[in-house]
Amino acid sequence: MNELYMMGMITNRGIRNKMIPFFKENHIHVTLSTRGVGTANSAILDYLGMEATEKTVYFAFVTLDTWKAFKKELYSKMKIDIAGRGIAFLIPMSSVGGKKALQYLTIDQEMVVEEESTLKNTEFELLITIANGGHIETVMDAARSAHAPGGTVLHAKGTGMEQAKRFLGISLAEEKEMVFIVVRSAQKNEIMRAIMEKAGTGTPAGGIIFSLPVTATAGLRMLEEEE
Repeated sequence: MNELYMMGMITNRGIRNKMIPFFKENHIHVTLSTRGVGTANSAILDYLGMEATEKTVYFAFVTLDTWKAFKKELYSKMKIDIAGRGIAFLIPMSSVGGKKALQYLTIDQEMVVEEESTLKNTEFELLITIANGGHIETVMDAARSAHAPGGTVLHAKGTGMEQAKRFLGISLAEEKEMVFIVVRSAQKNEIMRAIMEKAGTGTPAGGIIFSLPVTATAGLRMLEEEE
């Protein structure tokens, strides 16, 4: 059995040209990347003999078997255990908006859908929509039509976009918007459905949506006041 995860990875920006081919060598074709900056203080950097570095943050979609093989390669080929080289982590996914979107995100990976785990039966979920650049308002208008709260946007570049025609029947732009919205689990299906209908793969936004379980929250004032 294979569960699906969103893999996050943070590396020095200087090795981006090595990372994209490395992902593909390990059957990870669809990735999103955005820029970040390391925050280690000067004392730590001095101790390690390092300078403050610009980072690239990657998001990709992997099965457990893919992750196990990829992790070995991270140590043997990318030397991720060297201080400051990078980190990678997994977050379990609870749902993907549509079978074709699932097939697209997991190109070349053997995927078996399992029953939802206890972790995925959470009170809140994080909805992430990956859409073509310039369509933030389309996504948010669709979400608000189903009573979603506000969202947060990351601008990213995507790989594997050339495969979208094969799986989704559409062309996707390399420039992407990632829209993050935390919602109650009971609202999830209605909001996902609204985004799929109004900003999904059949629209210029070309949105792909999935959800991640949230185990605890703070600061969601309107949602907390409803309780």
